[in-house]
Amino acid sequence: MTDTPTVSVLGTGIMGAAMARNLARAGHTVRAWNRTRAKAEPLAADGIEITDTPAQAVQGADIVLTMLYDGPAALGAMREAAPALRSGAAWVQSTTAGIEAIGELAGFAREHGLVFFDAPVLGTRQPAEAGQLLVLAAGPSEHRGAVEPVLDAVGARTVWTGEDGAAGSATRLKLVANSWVIAATNAAGEVLALSKALDVDPQNFFDAIAGGPLDMGYLRAKAGLVLNDQLSPAQFGVATAAKDARLIVEAGERYGVRLDVAAAGAARLERAAAQGHGEEDMAAAYFASFDGKTED
Repeated sequence: MTDTPTVSVLGTGIMGAAMARNLARAGHTVRAWNRTRAKAEPLAADGIEITDTPAQAVQGADIVLTMLYDGPAALGAMREAAPALRSGAAWVQSTTAGIEAIGELAGFAREHGLVFFDAPVLGTRQPAEAGQLLVLAAGPSEHRGAVEPVLDAVGARTVWTGEDGAAGSATRLKLVANSWVIAATNAAGEVLALSKALDVDPQNFFDAIAGGPLDMGYLRAKAGLVLNDQLSPAQFGVATAAKDARLIVEAGERYGVRLDVAAAGAARLERAAAQGHGEEDMAAAYFASFDGKTED
C-alpha cells in the first residue's frame, strides 16, 4: 500500500460518481470505469482518470471499489479486470448484490487473492454527493486501516457488522434497511394517490399528523418530490429500487419468511418502471396506482 493509495471505482452511476468525486477531493488517486464511458467522462474535471476497461482501471490499484447495478454486473466487471488485479489489493464491494451474489463475489476475491470487504451504503444522491453516506461494512479488522480512509471519504459513519465479508452480514443489514425504505416510499405514494381519489388535500393529512408519532420526515420528503414535480434527477431510481425490492423478497423466501408488503412493493415499482418512470426517483412508484404513465 502506497502513502497515496490508488483507488479504482468501477461503476459511475448516481452513487459511484459521487463516491469517486469525494475520493478525489480527499486526496486519493482515482481511476474510474463505467460501461457507458460518456457517463464517466464528467469526472475528468475532478482530476479522475477515466479508463476504457475495468482492467485499465484496476492496474496497480491498492483498493477497488465496485458500485454497479447488481451482483452479476459487479462480478462481470471484476472478471474483466482480473488480468490486472494486484494480489493483496482490497476490494470494497458496495453494490447492493443480495445474499446469494455476495457469496459468489467473495469467492472471486479468494480466487484472486483480494481482501474482501462487504460494504453496501445507505443513502441517496444528495448524501452521496456530500460524502454523508452511512457505510455498512464487514471485513477483517487487520486490514481495515487500509480501507478506512476510503470509507471515511464517502461516508459520514461506518458501522462494522462483522469480520468476514463473505458471510454477508453488511449486505443482510442493507436488505433489512432497504425493506423499510421501500415500504415507506410506497406508502407515501399510496397516501397521495388515495388523497387524489378521495379529493383530499394532502396538506390536510400532513397537518393532521404534524408533530405526532405518525409524522415522518422521509414521508414529507418523498411526497414533496411528487407534489412538486421534482422526480428528476432521481435521488434513487425506480428501476434500481425495484431490483433491490426483489432481492429483499428473495432473501425472505430463502429463509422461510413471507414478505407480503415487500412483494407488493416490488410489483408497484416494476409497474411504475414499465409505465416509463424507471429513471425517475423511486417516489414515482406513486404512478403505479393509476393505469397510464400519469394519473390522468
